[in-house]
Amino acid sequence: MIAPAKKAAKLLARHRKSPSQGRLTAADAAAARERAERAARREALFAREIDYIPCRGFLKSDAERLATRAPADANVPLTKQGGPSSDAKGLTPYLASLYQTRLLSKDEEQFYFRRMNWLKFRAATTRGRLNPRRATLRQIDQVEGWLTEAETVKAILITSNLRLVVSIAKKFIDASWTFEELVSEGNVALMRSVEKFNFFLGNRFSTYATYAIQRHFYRLSHRGRQLRKRFVNDDESLRDRADAEPSTDYCSTEQIATLKGLFTQFLAELEPRERQIVVARFGFDGRPPRTFRELGSQLGVCKERIRQIQGRAMDKLRTLAAEARLDQTVGDWM
Repeated sequence: MIAPAKKAAKLLARHRKSPSQGRLTAADAAAARERAERAARREALFAREIDYIPCRGFLKSDAERLATRAPADANVPLTKQGGPSSDAKGLTPYLASLYQTRLLSKDEEQFYFRRMNWLKFRAATTRGRLNPRRATLRQIDQVEGWLTEAETVKAILITSNLRLVVSIAKKFIDASWTFEELVSEGNVALMRSVEKFNFFLGNRFSTYATYAIQRHFYRLSHRGRQLRKRFVNDDESLRDRADAEPSTDYCSTEQIATLKGLFTQFLAELEPRERQIVVARFGFDGRPPRTFRELGSQLGVCKERIRQIQGRAMDKLRTLAAEARLDQTVGDWM
């Protein structure tokens, strides 16, 4: 069966190819275009995931009133009065600006979480009663409007808690991640927490979010330690092979040229910084191999960041070698 959007698109194409229909062509084409747009919006709406925290209170008669009436102290924008906070010292201008955003009161927090989830609940239940093939533009606009407002409320909840991420990230700084990378990762965990927080239990969101963000940082730290250990082993293995006297007794000139060509192709698949580091680290440019510290100073990052980039590049090279069946090719020569 032809989908509504495809069917309308075919009808529109048929009208464009029929100039013989005179004055009706433009009107029919406009009607076909409108049907195609409406069908596309239907498909997008019914394919969209709508996740919310279920709440029995949404089924009560006062649900809309509770989700609509903001507490007396609610005020947007969230900018607070006063000078810069002492917690913002030493931070970049953007991160320091987050401390100019005031925290939500408990009543505000409860209201915004209730409203966000109620809007999604209303959108999901209303959509469930619509016919995917016959939903009108008015119905589509209504459901999309609720979802758009829910995203606006979500942005308020995220913005008011961004400084929490910065405060937690300060305690997890190590050689594996820069502070900005930690904050970015923490923001992702914060956004997930906003989606998963069950406001109906009456707890403060900061308690739930702190636990979720810290758990995410612990996983990152563990992953960083594993990567550093693996990268050190890889580096030592590569150095051992580089120190060994190379032998070409079993390789012809053509075979060496083939290997050089493959390696050149592999390097071209890397990102510019990855390629630069691999070439410099193993002396492929004819110069002595450079250390992590030397490259870090040259590129303006810490040596552990160079180690991470090298590890990522080595993973890509291994994948490319496997896809090119390099082991099998070399094995056939031996």
